[in-house]
Amino acid sequence: MADIALIGLAVMGQNLVLNMNDHGFVVCVYNRTVSKVDDFLANEAKGTKVIGAHSLQEMVSTLKKPRRIILLVKAGSAVDDFINKLAPLLETGDIIIDGGNSEYRDTTRRCKELQAKGILFVGSGVSGGEEGARYGPSLMPGGAKEAWPHIKTIFQSIAAKVGSGEPCCDWVGEEGAGHFVKMVHNGIEYGDMQLICEAYHLMKDVVGMEHDEMAKVFQEWNKTELDSFLIEITANILKFKDSDGKYLLPKIRDSAGQKGTGKWTAISALEYGVPVTLIGEAVFARCLSSLKDERVQASKVLAGPKATQFSGNKAAFLEDIRKVSPAAALWGTGGAALGLFFVRTGACLQHWALSCAVTFIPGLFLPSVFLGKIKDAFDQNPELQNLLLDDFFKRAVENCQDSWRRVISTGVQIGIPMPCFTTALSFYDGYRHETLPANLIQAQRDYFGAHTYELLSKPGTFIHTNWTGHGGNVSSSAYNV
Repeated sequence: MADIALIGLAVMGQNLVLNMNDHGFVVCVYNRTVSKVDDFLANEAKGTKVIGAHSLQEMVSTLKKPRRIILLVKAGSAVDDFINKLAPLLETGDIIIDGGNSEYRDTTRRCKELQAKGILFVGSGVSGGEEGARYGPSLMPGGAKEAWPHIKTIFQSIAAKVGSGEPCCDWVGEEGAGHFVKMVHNGIEYGDMQLICEAYHLMKDVVGMEHDEMAKVFQEWNKTELDSFLIEITANILKFKDSDGKYLLPKIRDSAGQKGTGKWTAISALEYGVPVTLIGEAVFARCLSSLKDERVQASKVLAGPKATQFSGNKAAFLEDIRKVSPAAALWGTGGAALGLFFVRTGACLQHWALSCAVTFIPGLFLPSVFLGKIKDAFDQNPELQNLLLDDFFKRAVENCQDSWRRVISTGVQIGIPMPCFTTALSFYDGYRHETLPANLIQAQRDYFGAHTYELLSKPGTFIHTNWTGHGGNVSSSAYNV
């Protein structure tokens, strides 16, 4: 009998199966294209305890009770299709786990629909990519809490470990909480990748560095406190040569794709009123990159600044970039700090008992030194509103502030787009200001629409002023979206 089943034998599914096998669990596998089952058993899973099924009925018949089934299929209709086919084959208390990147509202809907049938549904984020799935992912399960005791041992056994062996996996919360956390996690990675790309752009087009020079810089950075997966692979990408001996990166079309999690994060941020501007800008940067043909035409007719040559000290400028690189202080502001705040806001608004707001942190491609510091910050103060208010991250930002402003000033003068570098600094400057010009916005809204405003001396009391003397004293209803 199998301990668990997995549907979907793409690379993530295969690696997760082999990971579970390594930890002593018997896994039954199924794939819509049944031939992939036999191919997997004859090749990657040869010599393991993995068993195969050629139908869903056969798969279900191999499982111990309560039956546990993981779906690793494309988000959307494919998940619903398999749920509809599985539900009639299952019994009360059986468990379906969606390990894909589903939209969290879909997970909430599925939890409720399956609860009515007595089936427990779990939506779990899986982070770490192909290698993580094989040797230890970060897992973010949420949904029907009754399922957790039945999947906890498997999930925590196969998860990545930190510190003294603590698994990067714990129960996140009810309904769509697991996929909500995964969504924000992916949004942070959107920002991280864009920030590294902006550092690369500055090196290439401001300093005029060649690929081998840039690769060496990223390799050196990866030996410092900036050690992280994305910095490491960036160095490898920069130095990689095609079969003709020329660097591959310049041959790749500069039009970035996306699968939706970054966009969902930005949309949810607007819905909940959380200013994750860095993630939004990272998504829009990909959208702008996709306008390749338009940009080619615009480049022929739109002029930039006259100053296009860098005249400063190359080594000093590179050190400035290092200090404010996405693997350093910027992630203490617009990325991880707001991402964690976003997770907590979403949990509050959805009425989830979010028990582990920082579960997903080890799955992020952030420098290891910062992963520990983020966890320490929340261990010391579970009610911490923003990482910027933690002493370590406050000092990190203060120590790089001058470099941060110099990098942006130089890039702007030469005409280099830096949407994430600049929006992160704008957030920091806005967050540290006791007074912002939003009082003028409130006055304008009241002037033209009688939307009212609050006085500093009377918070909570909404007032309308007859600004013109003939506008009347009747005000609009006070509300916030």
